[in-house]
Amino acid sequence: MTASEPAQYAVFGQPVAHSLSPRIHNAFARQLGIALEYRPIESSAEGFAAALKKFADLGGAGANVTLPLKQVAAKACASLSDRARRADSVNTLSRSGDGWHGDSTDGVGLIRDITSRHRLFVRGRRTLLLGAGGAARAVAFALLDAGVPELTIANRTPERADALADAIGQPKRVHTRYWDDLGNWGAFDLLINATSAGHGGAALSLPSSLLAPRAVCYDLSYGKAAFGFLAWARSVGAEHALDGLGMLIEQAAEAFELWHGQRPDTDALYAELRAYVPGNAED
Repeated sequence: MTASEPAQYAVFGQPVAHSLSPRIHNAFARQLGIALEYRPIESSAEGFAAALKKFADLGGAGANVTLPLKQVAAKACASLSDRARRADSVNTLSRSGDGWHGDSTDGVGLIRDITSRHRLFVRGRRTLLLGAGGAARAVAFALLDAGVPELTIANRTPERADALADAIGQPKRVHTRYWDDLGNWGAFDLLINATSAGHGGAALSLPSSLLAPRAVCYDLSYGKAAFGFLAWARSVGAEHALDGLGMLIEQAAEAFELWHGQRPDTDALYAELRAYVPGNAED
């Protein structure tokens, strides 16, 4: 890459062709007058190291990482931020010397969307987290930092939920439950769906007893991938049924600021994409 060429950025994932990240980052760049090129790169977990090296050799300056690569990306980094190290999950890569520095902006993106955009509180809510993958790991720590008094983690592979709870190391606040036994553990004020079930069109079978009055249900996915969970949430009386479009935009804004030292405004872009991506019950 020559000095006159724009800096190269990308999002890695599988699948990734549908990703809104290029549209989001290119919009941020236009807003702030920054020259860059941002593109999707399809990569499996097994091929990620080679794909990342090729991107670096072509002058890659930074990248985002989505399913199923967030924990794989953490292992590819020469250094990690504190929040990425805690979660063992990376969604933002920055070129640092001959290596990559990894960070995780998922958690702060979720909290900012819930509290700032939707004007809802997190502190004090008894919370159920469904899933234990890379995004779930980042979100778990962020929820606890934001004041969730009790976090219950359930995953169809219970060993992954147990591993996440062990990594958090707060047994008085963090518990794991078997998926098929969720209905016996009372009602929750906040339900976070961090599973990938919606991406494959699978429906989650959940008991209605999970919802407390005025509960908030939030799917980290957006668009069609969130339809099943949001439909269930509305059918059992959730006060708020929210998808992850706002989280996607807010975590992108955090990554953009890490790369460029300037924070973009997100409200206009959220309104534009909200009209493009159907999702929330109240939208």
